[in-house]
Amino acid sequence: MKYDFDTIIDRRGTDTVKIGRLKELFGKEDLIPLWVADMDFETPPFIRKALEDRFRHPIFGYTIAFEDYWQSIISWLKYLHGWEIRREWLTYIPGIVKGIGLAIVHFTGKGDHVIIQPPVYHPFRMVTERNGRVVQNNPLIWDGTRYQMDLDHMEDVLKRRRCPLLVLSNPHNPGGCMWSKETLADLAHICYKYNVTVISDEIHADMPMFGNRHTPFTSVSQEAAQVGIVFGAPSKTFNMAGLVSSFAVIENPQLRKAFYGFLHACELDDPTLIATIATHAAYSQGKEWHRQMLDYVENNINYVVTQLPRLIPLIKAPRPEASFLVWLDCRDLKKAGIEDIPGFFTGAGLALNDGSMFGPGGEGFMRLNVGCPKIILEKALEQLYDHYRSIIC
Repeated sequence: MKYDFDTIIDRRGTDTVKIGRLKELFGKEDLIPLWVADMDFETPPFIRKALEDRFRHPIFGYTIAFEDYWQSIISWLKYLHGWEIRREWLTYIPGIVKGIGLAIVHFTGKGDHVIIQPPVYHPFRMVTERNGRVVQNNPLIWDGTRYQMDLDHMEDVLKRRRCPLLVLSNPHNPGGCMWSKETLADLAHICYKYNVTVISDEIHADMPMFGNRHTPFTSVSQEAAQVGIVFGAPSKTFNMAGLVSSFAVIENPQLRKAFYGFLHACELDDPTLIATIATHAAYSQGKEWHRQMLDYVENNINYVVTQLPRLIPLIKAPRPEASFLVWLDCRDLKKAGIEDIPGFFTGAGLALNDGSMFGPGGEGFMRLNVGCPKIILEKALEQLYDHYRSIIC
């Protein structure tokens, strides 16, 4: 069937973060919200139907995770990534950021250093610091269109300081980079050498764009399999972040026993009724919806990366390799006297993420969410151009 991604859905009154926090974070409410990383497309009808069918039963008591739920995850990972995992490698986690927090608590102690690679998804830093650990930055290198890892710097750090844990964004958020197998293998080699456990956040893995292909971290080498933990979820892909449907994959039996034992001891590994139903529906029925959604998002990305630099040449818009986030390089706006770059977008009636929130190297960039009906992007670029003209004329 042909799925609809063009209809504008009014999300007001649903307590959505994207709208509910505009006043708090941006100072005004009458903004086009293009910031939080969820999409404005309706959650697929087959997921909603599966939930509605279950909700017709009048009792929502204690439930078990049915076997087809686990099998749907295994089958999806093989179908989309060619990654064959075993049932015993797999468990539920109550959210990826929460999973990172739990890993930090389990694998590190107060005052330990945790490596992150800024600019990167800001909860990596926040969860580390809130748990009394120290952030050790291994900054990425911007080559004008994408980021590269500075693995020489990482090894220099590890020669001088013990860092029990590294949190990896794979694919990278906000830059949209798909890390190559070679890069991931080199990273794994260093982490194996210095006994660093790697948490690979792969929540955007199911959204490769323009023929790119995702590589699961632990699949690249035996060293990666020994040190790696992969976190995934259908939430970004099928727009159901509020259902908390995340999972973990660990191949190394010792690592698995330690971390999964910790989760089990705290009863954090039992999936909710809603998560099992929605995940199974997504992964068992979602192939065609997924294909059409990727096509639509690719068209949106192409629209932005071709039209925005034409309207405002001082903004560079590299095409991301994954997901619905476009990492705008706005540093040249200062040539037009625009010093407050986030304020420039807010002044145009748009809410985007300020790149500085993602850490060192993010200053002067803005993260744009294009997971919305195209007509919204057209209106956003029109407002941005009009605002730009009002400033420079």
